[in-house]
Amino acid sequence: MLSLHRKTPIKSIFGIALMSAALGLTACSAPLDPDVKARQDIMKDYGDAMGIIGDMVKAPDTFDAELLKDQTSFLAEASQNPWAHFENQEAIGNATEAVWSDNASFVAESEKFQQVTAELNNAAQSASSVDDFAPAFKEVGASCKSCHTDFKVKTD
Repeated sequence: MLSLHRKTPIKSIFGIALMSAALGLTACSAPLDPDVKARQDIMKDYGDAMGIIGDMVKAPDTFDAELLKDQTSFLAEASQNPWAHFENQEAIGNATEAVWSDNASFVAESEKFQQVTAELNNAAQSASSVDDFAPAFKEVGASCKSCHTDFKVKTD
C-alpha cells in the first residue's frame, strides 16, 4: 500500500528555518559603508601578512626568504592605503571617536606604522634567518596594538 503521507526529516526543517533566518537578517542589515569596507579589507590583508610572517617567527625552521620579502613588501606598500578611508566621519565602523577628535595622534600612529613597516621590509630584504627581521616584526606588531588600543572599538 502506498502512503500519501510523507514525513519531512527534522534536518530539512531545521535547514529551511536556518536559511530563512539568515536571509531575513541579510535583508534587514544595512549595506556596509565603502570606506569602512575598504578599511576592513585592508586591515584583514595586513593581518594575513602578519600571520604568515608571525608563523615564521614562531617556527624559525619554516623561514622562507622569498615569502618573507613578498609579505613585508606588501605591508610596506599597503601601509599608506587605509588612512584616506578615515576622512568621512560618518563612516565610523570599528573606529573610535578619537580618530577624529584626536586626529593628530591618529595621524602620528599611521605615520609610525608606515615607518616600522618600511623598516621591517628593509630588514627582510637581506634576511637569512628569523633573527634578522624578528625585532622589526615586533615593532610592527607593537604599532598595530598601539593604534588599536586608542582608535579601535574594543570587542569581546
